[in-house]
Amino acid sequence: MNAVVFHGAFDVRVEQCPVPTIKVDTDAIVQVTTAGLCGSELHMYRGIQKTKTGHIMGHEFVGFVKETGSAVKNFKPGDRVVSTFAAVCMKCWNCIHGNTNRCANSLAFGTQQLNGGQAEFVRVPLADGTMLPAPEELPDNLLILMSDIFPTGYYGASRAVQFFTDQSARNESSRGNGEEIGRFDYKSQALEDTVFVCLGCGPVGLCALMTAISKGVKMIYAVDSVDERLQVAAKIGAIPLKLGRDDVKETVLKVTDGRGADAVIELVGNPKALQSAFELLRTCGYLSSIGFHQEPLPFTGLDCYSKNLK
Repeated sequence: MNAVVFHGAFDVRVEQCPVPTIKVDTDAIVQVTTAGLCGSELHMYRGIQKTKTGHIMGHEFVGFVKETGSAVKNFKPGDRVVSTFAAVCMKCWNCIHGNTNRCANSLAFGTQQLNGGQAEFVRVPLADGTMLPAPEELPDNLLILMSDIFPTGYYGASRAVQFFTDQSARNESSRGNGEEIGRFDYKSQALEDTVFVCLGCGPVGLCALMTAISKGVKMIYAVDSVDERLQVAAKIGAIPLKLGRDDVKETVLKVTDGRGADAVIELVGNPKALQSAFELLRTCGYLSSIGFHQEPLPFTGLDCYSKNLK
């Protein structure tokens, strides 16, 4: 079969590789119809993330089940499926408690752990937990977003949104019970009154924007250097700010009376972006960083303490 093989920094080749086979009874073999290319793979490609070579790349794919092991119960040959970006068992403590991204038995597709989906066929371990049935009516170019791109953006935005939702609910509950918090009845900050900033408007960033807006965020700034991305962000409902043209920090401080943003979602994955996110955030604000960072954090524990960073 044809497959995209990683041979080192800036060296990726399409090669003939053996078609994978069932190794254990929880495996499935999927014939890939569409595969994605993730920004995190660019770290490997550019040599920022050091790794061994020789594996098939790709952790986002959609396809049809060709074969299943004897222990696979949820799928049969011919089923159309979308895969999560890493194999998950759905049986360990982390999986049972909703932390599937840290499954104790996880294997990451497109790494030395496990060959990926940028190939004609791919072996999917722990198939019942790793694969999801794909609706027949949805096209591949939409389904491929559900493998990693949309869930990642959704997660990044939802964490920040949930913080303000929970905070407001707690304060409203205290007032409803006639209780005071200390000597004061603190004012809740409603989600619709918050100011969010989204740093990075690639596919994951755009999904984060859509999530935040759909959940009730009324003012969210979209920051990027690419005009086409900012045009899509504006169409979604965000306020575009272009790096190198607009003064992002001045704009955010002006609209918040000098406080800074209530929440920043950082999706770039380099120290400069993370430092910018930190500087844009108000004291006691919420930083949701889902960029794939490879370097030390650009701020200290004392910095976080001084800002009461969440």
